[in-house]
Amino acid sequence: MLCSVSTQRRELGLVSTMAVVIGESIALGIFLTPATMAKSLGSPLLLCLVWLGMALMAMCGALCYSELAIRFPESGGEYVYLRAGYGERVAFFYGWMSTVVMYPGVAAALAFGASAYVSELLPIHPRGKLVVPALLLCIFGFVNLVGTRFSGVVMSSVNVLKLVILFGLVAWAILSGHAHAANLVPLTVRRPGADALMPAIAGAVVSAFFSFGGWWEASKIAGEVRNPKRTLPLAFVGGVFLVTAVYLMISAVFLAVLPIGNIESNTAFVAQFGGVLFGVAGTRVLSACVLVCVCGGIAALAMAAPRVSYAMAQGGSFFPVFGKLHPRFGTPANAILLQTGLALAVLFLGAFDRILAYIIFSAVLFLALAASTLFRMPVPVRGWWYPVAPVVFIALCILMALLILMHDPGPALAGVACVLCGWPLRRFLVSRRPMVPLVSEGS
Repeated sequence: MLCSVSTQRRELGLVSTMAVVIGESIALGIFLTPATMAKSLGSPLLLCLVWLGMALMAMCGALCYSELAIRFPESGGEYVYLRAGYGERVAFFYGWMSTVVMYPGVAAALAFGASAYVSELLPIHPRGKLVVPALLLCIFGFVNLVGTRFSGVVMSSVNVLKLVILFGLVAWAILSGHAHAANLVPLTVRRPGADALMPAIAGAVVSAFFSFGGWWEASKIAGEVRNPKRTLPLAFVGGVFLVTAVYLMISAVFLAVLPIGNIESNTAFVAQFGGVLFGVAGTRVLSACVLVCVCGGIAALAMAAPRVSYAMAQGGSFFPVFGKLHPRFGTPANAILLQTGLALAVLFLGAFDRILAYIIFSAVLFLALAASTLFRMPVPVRGWWYPVAPVVFIALCILMALLILMHDPGPALAGVACVLCGWPLRRFLVSRRPMVPLVSEGS
């Protein structure tokens, strides 16, 4: 039986909090998107500029979320900010999308993506195709259930190992002589076979956004962070800076080892790159690297996602059972079990690819909306970056949403409909429990 005590233990330090930022951002995408982006853009300089542009957007967003997390140092992230800025109705739709649709889809997609690389390392029967990702989801769900401090140590360890591996790949490529600066020049001239300029830039920007995506998840664990006023800004800004450095270095090394003209496809790129660096064992070595990166992403998501349903239940917008903490471990155990169970259901239904396509448009709009709550705070924001950072971040989020909408409007509009499907559930829940007011530390 779980207790209903709402006070969470603040057991996460700077390393664990920053690990959420890094873990959610650097996962499978770093080994796939640079190849696709480089092949489409056809120019190392254009690739660098796209990464830097996305880094600017992420840094502006990190400054906004740092301020919001300081003002509302509790679990829930965007749900908490939207509820404070726009009321329970808007916040509920975000929480519904995150808890029931988006996070289970992302977790299932990461776990399923990891299974392909596990099969490169271990002999797995074809029938075990879903057993491996299901086992990964259960392992990280269990780790998060038995204690925030323990799960923070595990997550930090995996993500520190991830950075060591990625920086190690860069160092090995240079020291072994496989990376050649000549492959990067001329920097500005587009290679033959590149896509038309504007569609290539638009596609690369969307891919870069997806690769950077997830840095905001640290806001969801704010209620369990020690000294949040100091830790959260350092974690957001420091995490985004490290992710940017990794993406720029890895992309440069990829192209220094494999010229743009030699890239066959994003799926074959890992094998190509591994073969050049490590010979016949290259695929297995790179598969191990990818697996560590993906596990870091799953670990960070497994910690952050349940805090949304927990915050919703605490505020009366979700079933109360998910707002209780475990009496021994002090974790939102029921919320963790819910998120793990939903991810397993999505995994076995095989619908995670469609969920991601449907919901990403709505997710981008909610990011912009959460940042805009800074303009609605009763106590004005005082910072050297305000109001430039939120204006830039909101504008770029809207641009991203338009690019997604123009690229494939069907899934985007279907995702909006999926979000609105939570309306009947909201009416039912609100009629059964009064709302609990939020108190901002800045008010």
